[in-house]
Amino acid sequence: MRIAQKFQILVCALALSSAFETPYAWGQAKPASAQPPAQAPTQKSLPAGLPSLHSKHYPILLLAFGNQPNWNVRIGLKGPERFDREGYPPISLEPGEVTQDATPESWIYHAKDSATGAPVAVRVSREACTDAANDTLTAAPPLGGRYSFKVSVDHAQLGPLKGCARIATELFPKINNQPDQDVDTKKKPPVPASSVIKFQSPVAVSYFNASQQLVFKRGPVVRDIPGGTGSDLWLSHDGKKLLFTREAGGVRTINEYIYDLNSVKELLHGEVRNPLWSPDDSRVAYLNHQGGKWQLWTFPSNDPAKAAVLSADAFESIQGWSDPRTLLTVMANQAGLSWIGEDGKPAQALPIRDLCGPDFVPGAKLAVRLHPSNPDLVLVSALFAHPPTGIPTVENGQAGALFLYEFRSKRRTLIPVPNLSASEAEWSRDGFQIFLTGTDSARRKATYRIFWDGIGLQRYIAGTSLLVGL
Repeated sequence: MRIAQKFQILVCALALSSAFETPYAWGQAKPASAQPPAQAPTQKSLPAGLPSLHSKHYPILLLAFGNQPNWNVRIGLKGPERFDREGYPPISLEPGEVTQDATPESWIYHAKDSATGAPVAVRVSREACTDAANDTLTAAPPLGGRYSFKVSVDHAQLGPLKGCARIATELFPKINNQPDQDVDTKKKPPVPASSVIKFQSPVAVSYFNASQQLVFKRGPVVRDIPGGTGSDLWLSHDGKKLLFTREAGGVRTINEYIYDLNSVKELLHGEVRNPLWSPDDSRVAYLNHQGGKWQLWTFPSNDPAKAAVLSADAFESIQGWSDPRTLLTVMANQAGLSWIGEDGKPAQALPIRDLCGPDFVPGAKLAVRLHPSNPDLVLVSALFAHPPTGIPTVENGQAGALFLYEFRSKRRTLIPVPNLSASEAEWSRDGFQIFLTGTDSARRKATYRIFWDGIGLQRYIAGTSLLVGL
């Protein structure tokens, strides 16, 4: 009888010691192997049915990272939580199963891209690593240039990446170490904090005010542009000049407004539209209706008389310059995007159906805006194929949508704009902010701002069709 009581006490003591083992001890100790160590002290085997007292993963907070390009993945107590890449908004990850890899010192963390549903696998092995020069979040690599873990990341859309990892508890300040509470499945998950810490408000913008007057705002000073309204706005990169078109008596004109002089000068007239400054403001591209179609023309910004055709193909619109020698255009009938080089020939093309996918349609106000510093990333203003609940339909039962598209990976992600039909979206010059025209259910329009990761929506001004200069 006494032997049985002693055995029960021993079992309870072992269970309690396992339950109260500290996270600190887990984080510092290596995970136990499935096989007992060779020199383990002799002891009686535990009764069958008790759980094994080792972890199938390394339960500490890790930062996995690599270079060329710079990227990092944050691995929390439940697995991968966030994937950052230089030049792109962060990717929120949903942690999944963690499995032991080929050795006791390696693990596979499974996750899912929260925006696209693409599977992600992060392989971590505890061994010295020199596959990354620096994690970009610290001033310098460790002494000897070696990190404690080797890592490989495989995102189904973005492809494989290799790098290193380090313990990074300082990057996970919101862990409360409290037991999980009962989850209300009807309650929406909390909105994460924006990844944008520093951003710059625009210095020069142009837009239509509430009275549809064309205005130019530079700093705190707002000026009405003389001569009435206009269309096809495009600000210079130095924030001092504005291109726009006007129509009178069936004749259209391309005009230049100079902020310092508060004056308007006509540059060209005829069947012309859609003028754009080049990145260095030295040239202007525009559409000229010739031979029954809208052709692509250019001229030096200081000499409109030298206007000449660049491509005699048929175009729908010009969307921007991908570099000083290449224009991004939409072909006639919205057949596709086309990159037109100095020789007037398309360097590459993308069908509109591939850009929009099954969830979006181009619509009459399709806009494709290249990111200011990353030509692989574009901001698209289109229409929902099937408007979600809560998004107002404003014209013909349609609702405006915004999404980001990456040309290389073909990754497409919705930018949520709650309770608004969104259109005419533009990047800020720092590339962290998006300005858009939002229409609510009462058909009221205003310009709103949202960060590129879909956080921080707020009303910006009462005007619409905002363009950002400097």
